[in-house]
Amino acid sequence: MHLGALFITGHVLGSGSVRETARRFQLSPSTVSTAIRQLETELAIKLTERSSGTLATLLASDRVQEGLEPITAAIGQLGRLAGRDAAGAYEAWASRIPVKIVAIERFLEVADQGSINRAARRLHLGQPQLSLQLANLEKFLGHRLFERQAQGSLLTEEGRRAYPIFMTISQAWNDLKSSADERYRRTARSLRIGSIIPTGSESWVARCLGALVSEWNARRSNNAISLVAMTADDLREALKSGRIDVAILDSVFGLESFRHHELLQTDMVVIAPPDSTETTVADLVAGHAICMPSPRTGLGHAAMAFSDERASSRRLRSRDITAADSLPVIVDLVANHGYVSFLGRVSATPIAGKVRIVDLDEHLPLSYHVAFNHRKAAADASMMIVEMAAKMTSESAVQAGRVRESAA
Repeated sequence: MHLGALFITGHVLGSGSVRETARRFQLSPSTVSTAIRQLETELAIKLTERSSGTLATLLASDRVQEGLEPITAAIGQLGRLAGRDAAGAYEAWASRIPVKIVAIERFLEVADQGSINRAARRLHLGQPQLSLQLANLEKFLGHRLFERQAQGSLLTEEGRRAYPIFMTISQAWNDLKSSADERYRRTARSLRIGSIIPTGSESWVARCLGALVSEWNARRSNNAISLVAMTADDLREALKSGRIDVAILDSVFGLESFRHHELLQTDMVVIAPPDSTETTVADLVAGHAICMPSPRTGLGHAAMAFSDERASSRRLRSRDITAADSLPVIVDLVANHGYVSFLGRVSATPIAGKVRIVDLDEHLPLSYHVAFNHRKAAADASMMIVEMAAKMTSESAVQAGRVRESAA
């Protein structure tokens, strides 16, 4: 990491503007953005995001900005040492400092050891390589930092002035990095599982994840489980970007490069208002507004195609079909506001007391899947999810059989 990039990022976090920083330091906006990305990578943390074309600093950026303050102050001292403290010229110089943190730490090691040879051995570097790095640092500052003598390398007067400045920079950077390393260790230990949003605590997704957590912790696994519910589209993106390790969703479209298993099969049904009287799907679709998962999901795509076929002449088609990737919202619209929707039977059955379930006039199969990345813990958790889904499917089949027998 270069000192110039740290100086740039500190200003961006303070001003909240890439373009203002670029104008002030006479840099291109892409150079400023690159500095931010470099620091985000080094610290393993997101500092900014764009919203409606405007740069927004995130909550974590306040802590990072505070951690950068000793470094930017030390860069000011470095500018005075290098004779670059003239008004107007300093910021342009500071934002372009090519000195890396690692070069500063190697300077400190030589100063502490009093010998380039001893420092090179401790750093596992060749002596010529270390000497060249020190020479480049001296050239940048415009001062000799060491006097080479037979008994070793001693700091010059300028070297003694530079030492506390570089020590401040090194300590502040190590403080920032130690926080990042701890975040990375916590993330590495955590197994992040994302699922489609369940309809409620009684849904098969919620039951499956509850059983997984209980069994996983009973085995005293080294990996803690972290759960998050998202739309199917967000799950795909999160798995691809590495933000989650396992995804439970209703389609593996776009995830062909990931390992995946089928969890269970079901069929699509219509859920209708409890006081509705229509007896056919065509009448329900023609007479009610529709709310369904978006076409980006497997269920939403199938439901949209099916409703189009069954009611091609319905009025106000474009204005009363709503896509919502939130099953609780869909259920509320059906139960309380006169909408109809489509769900897999396995998701509709637990909410049968809130809505009418109407069978389609033809069998339309749906399937749910678990997709996961290369981590062994992700594969282990996925196989447990498959086993639990199979157990729940078997239990549901037995219960359904008992209901049919009692009805007969």
